Amino acid sequence: MENILIDVEKHVSSLLQNDLPHTFIYHNLGHTRRVVKSAKELIEGEQVTEDDAEILLIASWFHDIGYIKGCDDHEENSAKMARTFLNDKNYPEDKTNAIIDLIMSTKMGYQPSTHLEKIINDADNSHFGKKGYTEICDLLRAEWEQLGTKHFTDIEWSQENVTFFTQYHRFYTDFALENWQPTKDKNLANLFKTLKKQKQEEKKHKKKEEEFALKKNKAKLPERGIETMFRVTLKNHITLSNIADTKANILLSVNAIIVSLVLSNLVSKLDNPSNDYLIWPTVIFVVFTVISIILSILATRPNVTSGKFTKEDVANKKVNLLFFGNFHKMSLQDFEWAMGEMMQDRDYLYSSMKKDLYFLGKVLDRKYKILRLTYTVFMIGIIVSVIAFAIAFKFYGIAEPITRSL
Repeated sequence: MENILIDVEKHVSSLLQNDLPHTFIYHNLGHTRRVVKSAKELIEGEQVTEDDAEILLIASWFHDIGYIKGCDDHEENSAKMARTFLNDKNYPEDKTNAIIDLIMSTKMGYQPSTHLEKIINDADNSHFGKKGYTEICDLLRAEWEQLGTKHFTDIEWSQENVTFFTQYHRFYTDFALENWQPTKDKNLANLFKTLKKQKQEEKKHKKKEEEFALKKNKAKLPERGIETMFRVTLKNHITLSNIADTKANILLSVNAIIVSLVLSNLVSKLDNPSNDYLIWPTVIFVVFTVISIILSILATRPNVTSGKFTKEDVANKKVNLLFFGNFHKMSLQDFEWAMGEMMQDRDYLYSSMKKDLYFLGKVLDRKYKILRLTYTVFMIGIIVSVIAFAIAFKFYGIAEPITRSL
């Protein structure tokens, strides 16, 4: 046993030292020796027989030698190279086949079924349960980057390790579960801590970048230009609101005068049975006039708000202190405090101005919609009333007496 193992060690060490590309800084002689050392620990801990121990150690030496020919199908290449060497040494065929099977069982995703397969898999992944796991895995990351196969950010690499630890890797042998699993758990806990710290740092970095971008945008956008924009826009909105109120007041006044004239002059004439034909035209006229008055009042009627806010509302920037309806029931002390908080926060200040502009626009939208409806009702009412009176006078032929009485 010792002679074949010495020959295998010399042969594999020579190939990995001389023929393996320098880009393989993880899958190199150092990794192979770590696997062999772990295999020896497992052989002793699992009380493996001498023949099985020989097969395990030879397979451990040869399991990654195929990287000499590249990453693709390296297990198959390792098996071929092992078979060629062992055949040259006239090694027993049955043992050679067993070694080949063990080498192929180290393939990623393979589920070991025999005791020896479980041992070599635990040996190949023993670094998960050893101190210095982080440094060893960093070599694998660097190897992938040099080969150009995979690239990870720090957070992605930590997450990749956590995923592999929790979803893909497990120890199979009793010795590994007893001796290596506790260290693996510590390594996983350290990975979680590292991942959390990296995410916090990334969050801080993004916040700094956002603050820098905001400052840069602020430098590009002059304060006077912003204030002028708000001032002009708010002034235009207030002017439009005044126009809407004026129009509503005009309609309200005109309709009120019309109703007064109708009630004082026309309605008193309806007691005479000879004037019955004027009842429906009068009713139509009065109904449209009253509807116009109601709509005019709705267009100008103010909304009532609570007039209160809390410190939490100010802290969360939910209250618009520029609108009196939000603070008219508050004490002067609370209002001064809230205004001071807002004036110290540029974003809160401009946010309040934007909200004030937005809700003023919503009020204008409501006013002008009602005002448009009011003018439409008033116009239709005048037309319908005139037609109704014209029909009444035409069919009853008494327009002249009524005209004289008015």
